Amino acid sequence: MNIKMIIVFFCFCLGNEIFGQYKSDVTKPDVSQPMIKDIEIPRVRYAENITPRELKMHLDVLASPEFEGRETGTHGNDKAAAYISKYLYNLGIATIPGADEYKQSVAFTFSKWLNNEIGINKTIYKHLWDYLVFPSDNPGENIDTDDIVFLGYGIDDEKYSDYKKAKVKGKVIMINKGEPMRNDSISFITGTSQLSAWSSDMGKKLKIAKEKGVKAVLIIDNDIKKTLEVNRRKVLGSFLELGDLTHKKYDKPTHIYISSTMATEIIGGKQKKILKARKKMAKGKASSVELTAKVIIQLQKEVKVLESNNVIGYVEGKDKKDEYVFVSAHFDHLGKRGDDIYFGADDNGSGSSMLLELAQSFQQAVMEGNRPSRSIVFCWFTGEEKGLLGSQYYTEYPLFPLKNTVVNVNVDMIGRTDENYNDIKAYTYVIGSDRLSTDLHKVNEEMNQKYTHLLLDYKYNDENDPNQFYYRSDHYNFASKGIPAIFFFTGVHKDYHRPTDTPDKILFDKMASVGKLIFHTIYELANRKDRIIVDKEIK
Repeated sequence: MNIKMIIVFFCFCLGNEIFGQYKSDVTKPDVSQPMIKDIEIPRVRYAENITPRELKMHLDVLASPEFEGRETGTHGNDKAAAYISKYLYNLGIATIPGADEYKQSVAFTFSKWLNNEIGINKTIYKHLWDYLVFPSDNPGENIDTDDIVFLGYGIDDEKYSDYKKAKVKGKVIMINKGEPMRNDSISFITGTSQLSAWSSDMGKKLKIAKEKGVKAVLIIDNDIKKTLEVNRRKVLGSFLELGDLTHKKYDKPTHIYISSTMATEIIGGKQKKILKARKKMAKGKASSVELTAKVIIQLQKEVKVLESNNVIGYVEGKDKKDEYVFVSAHFDHLGKRGDDIYFGADDNGSGSSMLLELAQSFQQAVMEGNRPSRSIVFCWFTGEEKGLLGSQYYTEYPLFPLKNTVVNVNVDMIGRTDENYNDIKAYTYVIGSDRLSTDLHKVNEEMNQKYTHLLLDYKYNDENDPNQFYYRSDHYNFASKGIPAIFFFTGVHKDYHRPTDTPDKILFDKMASVGKLIFHTIYELANRKDRIIVDKEIK
């Protein structure tokens, strides 16, 4: 992520309402009104349990060399889960109802190429350089053919079909990205300058190819490097899929993105026929060309099922115990790359440590006879760095009813400052608070004014923010189910997703101040008379 490319959107304010769909400016506390600091008030006393010293104690363990970066499916990740579980046990936090441990098991499938080679007319080409093929999307397969069909764009639409006269069953086809366009940039399919789904969704082309009996699809890609960057995790070995997919059935044929150099070699001496076909396509007329290059594709892959765990404990509520405030942070990170450990101190050792402190504070409330009205669930998700997979699994197989889950409070990267706040520590970015519920937004602002006086920055809450952080942490899997979510975050820095994200750079005093706001917001959500109202649509 490039923090320098942030686009700031300023909205016109009318009273307390923002002209625009979501809040995207900054709220400064009214410092003329003193914060409530009286520790004789129970909630203030419990919030004071969140200390820099204890946060450091947890983070020094979670981001230690022993845990090797906590990558999902590794021993380091298991050790982190065990540390969190042991601490919950020592606090006396309850396990999942009906279980004797704090774990929700999650299966992942990991696949990688053992052998990956393509030869054309005796020339061997290099994976990642000349072509790309994703192990998670393709079966292992050996293909030896000299019967290839250039099939234009690989489209089968009522207004334009490359398949109409072509014989492709059991064959390898080679296609272009996109769709046929007139010289004035009007699509032959939509009749406008707007492109159809055939351009935006390669899966649509691949599924049609499967239905037509195509053996494999070669997709001509004029920018292999860009495609690699977009799909880096899929091809460089760290990509996981949710569930046990050892017997996965593929709804698409083998498909490979090939460079224009490879395409030229396959075309060989039939360039004139290809040019003629392309001229026809430019007039909205489909045309295919039979090619005779010798193509050998060898794809053998290894598939493994990895086990990991979400770690979950909860504080049972009192009169509204069947309603749940769900508090989350992901504890996984990127693991090791060669000899380098990606420690993940800020991402997300900071949020994981904060949840341990929050659990301790609410457990103290219980011990002193101040059990919250609603139940509070504390969850440390695995698999976030693999695509929010741990939270996806939980929301598909919830241990507490989603219909009774009032809100998700998510904490991810709260231990540092970004370049916008190098000289200011008393701040946090707030994302998502008003996306589904006006109540949730108001509660957090009120708690900040009463108890913490942080600067609340909504920059990344803007629907048009290019970073799209709203969709990039675990809270989104709750929001997509219609559950209001608020995400606390203090920004990206130069050590993000690097081995240099280490505990010595964490600002523990700052962490503690943000943690106190999070505590008071959770406390209010768990104890207010009415559950917060969902008054906006899912986006």
